[in-house]
Amino acid sequence: MPVIEAQALKKTYHTGEVDVEVLRGVDLDVGRGEFVAIMGPSGSGKSTLLHLLGGIDVPTAGRVLLDGADLSSLGDDGRTLLRRRRLGFIFQTFNLLPTLTAEENVALPLELDAVPSAPARERAAAVLEQVGMSHRRQHVPGKLSGGEQQRVAVARALVIEPLVLLADEPTGNLDSANGRQVTALLRGLADEFQQTIVMVTHDSAVAASADRLVQLRDGLVVSD
Repeated sequence: MPVIEAQALKKTYHTGEVDVEVLRGVDLDVGRGEFVAIMGPSGSGKSTLLHLLGGIDVPTAGRVLLDGADLSSLGDDGRTLLRRRRLGFIFQTFNLLPTLTAEENVALPLELDAVPSAPARERAAAVLEQVGMSHRRQHVPGKLSGGEQQRVAVARALVIEPLVLLADEPTGNLDSANGRQVTALLRGLADEFQQTIVMVTHDSAVAASADRLVQLRDGLVVSD
């Protein structure tokens, strides 16, 4: 059984009197431990697809299955709980809270899920060590480089031990050297820990690190 699966996925946005069909029937299966890159020109629907896979948005038609469970059967609260416990998200803009240290940022998803502070911090420290950031765990984001902030963001996504890691342009705000480091980190997670990863990227060099490349165009999968 695929870990995550899109079936005949469609998404239409209503803007005034105009309907914009972003996805027009996408099928995608991702196996356990697989690292999949999604590419396509601007407007092809790749970020929309990632948001639907992560339950951030809901499809107009079709469905998303996570470990066999249909996300469309869940309400807003159910999808929020699922994202908190089973899906890790990495964003282009890091989305770290500026007043919290790296360790506090990473521990936050656990604390929001009622994990006591001490074990949450202990788990956060372990994951920061895993991504090579234990020496910076007491620094706030403003004292970290872009590459370091993205490593902290990766640790925050990993701290819940997610079933799937969803990355939206994870190197988009980084220079080439830091981009290579973050790409190597994701590759290592797939190789060493069999972490399932679905990554949207515009960078063919970053996509080349994945096991598989899915190309979107005009809301459809044109190659896989």
